[in-house]
Amino acid sequence: MRLSWHDLGTQRADKAHGKSVEIRGWPTTALPTTRCADTFLLTPEPGCCVTCLPRHPLTAIEVLADAPIDFPSSAMRLTGTLHVESDDPTAWRYQLRDAKLVGGVTRRSLMAASSLICLPVVTRAQVPAGPTVDIHSHAGKVLYVNSHGGNEPFTPVAEPMRQGGMAVICLAAVADSPATHVTENRIRPFRDPGPGELYAHIQRGFARVHKLAQEQGLAIIRDAAGLRAARAEQPSIIVSCEGADFTEGKPDRVDEAYQHWQLRHLQLTHYRPNELGDIQTEPPVHGGLTEAGAEVIRRCNKIGVVVDVAHGTYDLVKKAASVTTKPLVLSHTSLTQRPALWTRLITPDHAKAIASTGGVIGIWPIKEIFGTYASYAAGFARMADVVGVDHVGLGTDLLGLLGPSTLPGYAELPQLAAALCAKFTVDETAKLLGGNYRRVFEASIAG
Repeated sequence: MRLSWHDLGTQRADKAHGKSVEIRGWPTTALPTTRCADTFLLTPEPGCCVTCLPRHPLTAIEVLADAPIDFPSSAMRLTGTLHVESDDPTAWRYQLRDAKLVGGVTRRSLMAASSLICLPVVTRAQVPAGPTVDIHSHAGKVLYVNSHGGNEPFTPVAEPMRQGGMAVICLAAVADSPATHVTENRIRPFRDPGPGELYAHIQRGFARVHKLAQEQGLAIIRDAAGLRAARAEQPSIIVSCEGADFTEGKPDRVDEAYQHWQLRHLQLTHYRPNELGDIQTEPPVHGGLTEAGAEVIRRCNKIGVVVDVAHGTYDLVKKAASVTTKPLVLSHTSLTQRPALWTRLITPDHAKAIASTGGVIGIWPIKEIFGTYASYAAGFARMADVVGVDHVGLGTDLLGLLGPSTLPGYAELPQLAAALCAKFTVDETAKLLGGNYRRVFEASIAG
C-alpha cells in the first residue's frame, strides 16, 4: 500500500503494521558526511541541512535496510515492511524494515499511482502557458529575520517546488512582526512600534527574501512575461509583503519597494490595525479602508503591484473594490456561512466583493478545517460555487500557519492536484492552480 505523510498517527498507518508499504520522502542522518546508509530517517520535507533531525515522532520514519542505500539529491521512494512501535516511548513510532529504494517510474507504475498523474498533465502537458502559483507563502523560513543574527539557515524551497511541480510562489516578507506576538493561539498586536521601526524591519525582510532567491537559484519575476515563462523545472518567486505597515503614512514607500526590492504583490494589512485600515482579528477603528489605504491602492494600480486585501475587514474590502481599477486578491482564507468572532474566514458576500473586481481568492490548507486533500479540494469547490471557478486560487501560507497544514510542502502538490481533478476539469484545475492568478497579475502589472 502507498502511505502518505498525513497517514502517520492515524488508523490507516497503524493498521498497516507488518504490511508492505511504499512512501516518498527525504533522507537525513546525524552524520554530516553521510551520503548513504542502511539506517537513517525519512522525512516529508528536506531539512535545512543534512544533520537537521526532526523531533516529533510523527514527522519521520526510521528506515532499516539490509544494505546501504545511496541518498539522491532529491526525494526518494522506498518500499519495505512497516513496523509500528507502540510500547517504547523513546523509539520512533514507525519503522520501515527491509527497506529498498524504488527505481525509475515506469508507465505502468505511474498509471497505478493516481496521485501522481494529474499535476504533470495540468501544469505541463495541457496548459503550457499557465504555471502553477502559490499566491501566499513564507517558505524557506524566510520570516526568521532576526534569528541567529539575521543568518538563520534557509530550508529548501527550490527543490520541493521542482519535485511537486510548483512553478511560482509569492514569497512574503512580513511588515508588522516586531509589534505582534502569539497569545492564546492568536497573533495580536502588543505594542505600538516606534517611528521608522517597521520600515527598518521590512528592509531586512526584503533582503532575506532576495538572499533566499539568490542562494537557491530562484528567479525573481518582475513582469507578465516573466510569469508566463515560469516553469517548475526552474522555479521562481514573486516578491511579496504581508502588511503595508512599513509605509507609515508615506505611500511613496511603495514606489521605493517596487524599484529597490522588486515588490510586485502587496497585502495592505496583517495583524495590527495600521494606517491603511481595519483587520478581521481586532476591533475596527477606521470604519474599513482609510484614505491612506485608498492612496496606496491607487499607487499600486499605477506602478504595477498586485493589491492583496487578506486580513482586511469586509468594510475594507468593499471600499477597496470601489477604489481599485485592477483586480484584487484575497490570498489566503476559506468560506464560512457563520463567521465566528475574529475569524479569518470570509462570508459569500465578502468573497463576491473580490470577484466583482475580477480578482482571486486563495484557499488555504488549514488541517483543522480541511483534514484531507479531498476535503481541501471540496473547499475550492465551495468557493467556486459562490464566485465562479475563475476567481479561486491556491494560497498555502506555507510556514506561516500556527497549526498543521493539509499541504505541508510543495512536494505534495500532486496529491492536491489529483483531488482537484476529481472535482474539476483539467482546464479548471489549471486555473485554480495558477491560471487565475496569472490573469490578475498580468492585469495589475499592465499600465
